[in-house]
Amino acid sequence: MAQLGGTPILILKEGTERRKGREAQSGNIAAAKAVAESVRTTLGPKGMDKMIVDSMGDVTITNDGVTILKEMDIEHPAAKMMVEVAKTQDDEVGDGTTTAVIFAGALLKGAEELIDQEIHPTVIAKGYKMASEKSYEILDGMAKDISKEDEELLNKIAMTSLTGKGAGMASDPVAGLCVGAVKDIEEDGEVDLDNVSIEKKHGKGIEDSVLVNGMVIDKEVIHPDMPKRVNDAKIALIDSAFEIEKTEIDAKIQITTPEQMQAFLSEEDKMLKDMVNKIISAGVNVLFCQKGIDDLAQHYLAKEGVVAIRRVKKSDMEKLSRATGAKIITNAEGVMEEDLGEAGLVEERKIGDDKMLFVEKCKNPKSVSILLRGATEHVIDELERGANDALHVVAAAVEDGKFLPGGGAPETELSLRLREYASTVGGREQLAIESFAKALEVTPRTLAENAGIDPIDALVEMRSAHEKGNKTYGLDVYTGKAKDMLEEGVIEPLRIKTQAISAASEVTTMILCIDDVISSKGGGPGAGGMPPGGMPPGGMPPGGMGEED
Repeated sequence: MAQLGGTPILILKEGTERRKGREAQSGNIAAAKAVAESVRTTLGPKGMDKMIVDSMGDVTITNDGVTILKEMDIEHPAAKMMVEVAKTQDDEVGDGTTTAVIFAGALLKGAEELIDQEIHPTVIAKGYKMASEKSYEILDGMAKDISKEDEELLNKIAMTSLTGKGAGMASDPVAGLCVGAVKDIEEDGEVDLDNVSIEKKHGKGIEDSVLVNGMVIDKEVIHPDMPKRVNDAKIALIDSAFEIEKTEIDAKIQITTPEQMQAFLSEEDKMLKDMVNKIISAGVNVLFCQKGIDDLAQHYLAKEGVVAIRRVKKSDMEKLSRATGAKIITNAEGVMEEDLGEAGLVEERKIGDDKMLFVEKCKNPKSVSILLRGATEHVIDELERGANDALHVVAAAVEDGKFLPGGGAPETELSLRLREYASTVGGREQLAIESFAKALEVTPRTLAENAGIDPIDALVEMRSAHEKGNKTYGLDVYTGKAKDMLEEGVIEPLRIKTQAISAASEVTTMILCIDDVISSKGGGPGAGGMPPGGMPPGGMPPGGMGEED
């Protein structure tokens, strides 16, 4: 609302809520910090899990930061920006989501203290940008080289990612499966994780999970008379229906005698038989069809000893093509011998209560499957999330060829080096860089707190080690002492840290530079939209968003 000659002029429609200046900033910062705080206890090997129950009563038990934030159904717009940080981190690296979010929360906390000292948000943003660019330079100097041949190091990277998750109890076998899968599908330094399919069946234990050098498909052989096992399989992939095609226009056939009817049916029968004969003459003994297979065709295929599977997903067809070398054919009558793929073994096996088809012993598979087992649905869901994270970090390490020590070692080193750098910068930006350096220590501090270790003692010991030149020393959460993380086997890809710093500093800058929040109510109470000042996770605190208890 503005005043013109004493007459009020309405600019925004009635019922619109507007918060400006310091009030808007503190509201947004409080909401973002609340999101960071909600996942903070999940960080590290000793991190605790969250149980999230959705509106349908479905239960998710996890300590995966991005899963928790996705399931929380957050409303506040600034808080949603923090969820985006976790999602981006998950998409880019697959791990380090909690680290990125709590670092962003610590940056905002530091920025709020600087704003209270009358330092302008744009100065803070500039200092944070300078600090993040210097951080990439320092991290690059700390990073060590790794290649896809360094299987032992890749295993350690996968195990570091799995530690503390539900899969942590069997991190050895699961890490080995993830490293094996990435090595199989790597091509010219690139890893496309779409070529790893994860199938899960509850029953047995986590250690019974297996890597299949080929495909596992959650389907069964369609006819009881077909063989359940085929050695030296010649595989055809057909993406059209294996049946007599219907005419595209409505057609009417007049049949006046039983003989005509019989001739019509016989012709259909002959057409199907010809299609099957064409398949057999090409040497096919395993047929995957994306659509349906006619009942009579099933009978003829079974008589010829061909294994057939119908209604296979398009994505599975593409993976089968990469695993076996088969070409996907549109028309069954156009099958040629050179279009077929090969597998040493195709077998239907009973896994738990269900039957699944294994396509194994492929010569040079560029698509592989991991079959995960676990005692209950909740265990196996968390195991799948852990395996996904491990696959992503191993892929990131192989693609970038760089890794860092874990356990808070890079953050401690960055914090010390940035404080030295800040003193060379001068001006008000120096304070922002020092705030950035302090915020980095949230990772080792949180690791200590979650392990029941005194965070001050842990930080002092780690700083002391780094000042003596021990750049790879991080926190051993089991003893509370600073140890060499490379010797302990706690290592991570470089990309986890660079992406976390990049995403956290960018979202912090964006939230800091908001000084006006205009929320449209859309026509009165209960009409939807954001409540006044927004809704932080867990509901509105007493006294509203802009105030603290």
